[in-house]
This record gives sequence, structure tokens and C-alpha cells, in this order.
Amino acid sequence: MEFSGSLALVAPEIVLTVAGLVLLLVAAWAGDKAARTISIIAVAALAAAAFLVAPALCSGASGADTIAFLGQYKADAFASFAKLLIYGAAGASLMIAPPYLERFGAMRAEYPVLIVFAAVGMGMMVSATDLLTLYIGLELNSLAAYVLAAFLRTDNRSAEAGLKYFVLGALASGILLFGMSLTYGFTGTTSFEGIRAALDGSIATGTVFGIVFMLAGLAFKVSAVPFHMWTPDVYEGAPTPVTTFFATAPKVAALALTMRVALDAFGTQALAWQQIIIFAALASIVVGALGAIGQTNIKRLLAYSSINNIGFMLIGLAAATQAGASAMLVYLAIYVAMSLGGFVAVLMLKDADGNAVEDIADLAGLSQHRKVLSLCIAMIMFSLAGIPPLFGFWGKFVVFQAAVQADMVALAAFGIAASVIGAFYYIKIVKIIYFDEPANKATGKSDWAHQAILALCAAFISPLGYLLTKWLGSLADSAAASLFSVV
Repeated sequence: MEFSGSLALVAPEIVLTVAGLVLLLVAAWAGDKAARTISIIAVAALAAAAFLVAPALCSGASGADTIAFLGQYKADAFASFAKLLIYGAAGASLMIAPPYLERFGAMRAEYPVLIVFAAVGMGMMVSATDLLTLYIGLELNSLAAYVLAAFLRTDNRSAEAGLKYFVLGALASGILLFGMSLTYGFTGTTSFEGIRAALDGSIATGTVFGIVFMLAGLAFKVSAVPFHMWTPDVYEGAPTPVTTFFATAPKVAALALTMRVALDAFGTQALAWQQIIIFAALASIVVGALGAIGQTNIKRLLAYSSINNIGFMLIGLAAATQAGASAMLVYLAIYVAMSLGGFVAVLMLKDADGNAVEDIADLAGLSQHRKVLSLCIAMIMFSLAGIPPLFGFWGKFVVFQAAVQADMVALAAFGIAASVIGAFYYIKIVKIIYFDEPANKATGKSDWAHQAILALCAAFISPLGYLLTKWLGSLADSAAASLFSVV
């Protein structure tokens, strides 16, 4: 493909890069007083990027016409599906941040710029078809994320979260890089297509180690067990809008990247990595469910919930089929709405002075004075638990269905049984809100942006969401088909 054609395929990244650089200059000249204006422009840039990637998803783009820069980048329907979720979650994280950060005097102009540059990195991650592109995109996202985690410089918890995320993130990046070097050494190429061709047959022991190290590095990014240890601390310590961002957009990018690496680069050697994914899925489901039971902080509970949900999504990857990939994407879209709604609800939990209310015990009797908010939280909790008729049930159903179709009945049965364990702590939250004596702590008023986003998320995960099953399933099938298409 000619250079001009390649530039057309990376138009979303070009738009966000130019927007980020321009906004960086504006931030330097205008200072923090322009932070809200910069946030609005950043949201507009993300919307423009989403508009550019939507046609590829709707048309089911795949094949040679989607490859740019001599096989370094692929703008197919799969990448477009992930990018739409990434840009939507990033835009929501920008919209909910100003009311929260301004209370701490920390609404700085750099916040939206960091989100935009992180979105550029995530876009490169999901479109990467070469180990070099993969690593560049991953590090571009990670460097912005390290700063965002420690964004509240006056808060010791935020500084601690940033330091932990940086140290463990650097370790994971090193593990991933070592796995990439082993893969390159034993296959002689960094291209996913070349790796796939080199592994079409027997597989060397060194390549197996490369696969293990690469999946270990990626497991950190998706917070899958046993590389989940950073998640509760970072989710609790980081500013809540940043936690909302971490739980949605980077999670989509990392999971989509893991799917592309496993199903594309190592697609011909599924038996070499299926056992790893099955272990990570089962361990994540169990640790996420059991770890959340004793939590007293709502953000830490949602962190373990995130680990638990990643385990369910990895069941779809373990199936190593197109149906499994499609089910993962459906679950991922629903998960983004549930996580976004959950953390926005946490942002709305404030006392009369505007201070955050994060202790679960302080939610007692919330339904007495915040009826709509309590209803939305209950819907989110039941949806995360996979209780019908809420839309979260559909995400689990399609993943289990894909596992059964792939003759992994035992894996699906274990996932169904573990769902019961996870339902305990979700229902416990609802019980505290509706049946305990009122604590009268979360009495503060909510901002309109938070109310609007929570309303949209609640409507999506409500039974009304089932009206979208055919449309969402069709888009996911199209994206999965492009992932499995071999050029």
C-alpha cells in the first residue's frame, strides 16, 4: 500500500496526536484556567476519532486493504470495535473529572492531554500487527497512566498508587519485552503474520517460553491473576475519575491486544497457550470473587470485581474460536458500561461538604434519601453479578455458550458455579443500601455530568439493553471475523 493510503488508515491516531500536541501548547500558554476548555476540545477530538473508525466496523473491514506501513498496523473491524469502546470510555473519563478534581484544586490542564495521548497509545495497541508497534503503543499508554495514577500530588494515597503502578508496570513491561525477544529469536521475525507462519508446524521450547512471558506481561495489563496485585491499591489510591479510566479504556486495549497476540500471532499453536489462559481465567474468577468479600472500601470491591470479570472474559479466549472472540467483545462492551456506571456512582457518593464517601458501611440506608442513585447502584450490582433480566447476564451467557460450543463444558460449569460466589458481595451492597439503618453520610448533591452518564449506563444495562443484542452481536461477529481472517 502507498504511503498516502497508510496515512488514511491511521487518520484517527493522527487526529488525536495533532489534538494532543495543540492542546499541550494551549495548556502551556493558558495554564490551568483553560483546563475545562481543553477537556471539551479533547472530548471533541475523541468523538472525531470515533467517527473516523466507525465505517471500518460497520463494513466489516478486513484483509490486505486494512494493513498499513508494510504490516506494522491493521485498521480492521476488530480494531475499530475496540477503539470505539476506548474513545467512548476516555471521553466519559474526561467529562466526569472536572467536578471531582476542582474540589481538590487539582484540575490541571495536563489531565485531558494525558488522556488523549493515552488514547493514541491504546489505538496503536489494538491495531498492532508487529511486536514493535505493540510495544510502542503499550508504553505510550503506560507513561501517561503512571502520571494519571499519581495526579493528586497532595494525596499520599495517590502518590503511593502512582509509585506502585510505575514499579510493577515497569516490571511487567520488562517481562513482556523479554518474551518478545525470545519469540523474535526463535521465529526470526517481529511480524504477527511471520510469527504465525513460522509456528505453523512444530514449536521450539524457546518459543513456548516466549509465549509464556508475553502472556504474563499482558496479564498484568488486564489485571488477571496472578498478576493482579496492583489493582486494588491503585484503584483505591488513584483519583476516582482516573480509576474510572483505568477500569475501562486501558482494560479494553489490553484485552484486545491479548486477543490479537493469542489468536493472530500464536493462532496456529493454540494448544501452547490455552492452558495458560484457562488457569488465568479460573484463578481470576476465584480470587476476584473471594477477595471482594471482605472489602470495606467500595473502590477496592470494584477492583476485585474487575479481576473477576476479566476471568469470565478470558473463558471466551480460552475457547480459541471465532465464536469465543465474538462473545468476549460482547461481554467487553457490556463490562465497559457496567464499570463506567459503577465508578460514576461512586463519584456521586459525597457527604454534605462534598467529600467522597467510599466506605461501604457509610452507604447504609442510602435508599431513604437517594432513591434514584440507589436504584442505579442496585442495577449495576445485579448486572455485574449476571442476574437476569439485567444485561450483564447476557455477557456471561454468550461467553459460556462459546465455551460449551468449543467442548469446554467443565470450564463453563466452573464459571457458572463461581458466579454464585461473586453474587454474594454484590447482593450484600444492595442489602446495605436498602435494608440497613441509615448512616446519613452520602447526602451531597451530584453534578449533572455524573447524573447523565450514570443514566445512560443504567439504561444500557437494564432490560432495554436486550433490544441491542442482535445489533451488538452482529458488530462483534464482524469484528471477530476480521480477527480470524488471514491475509
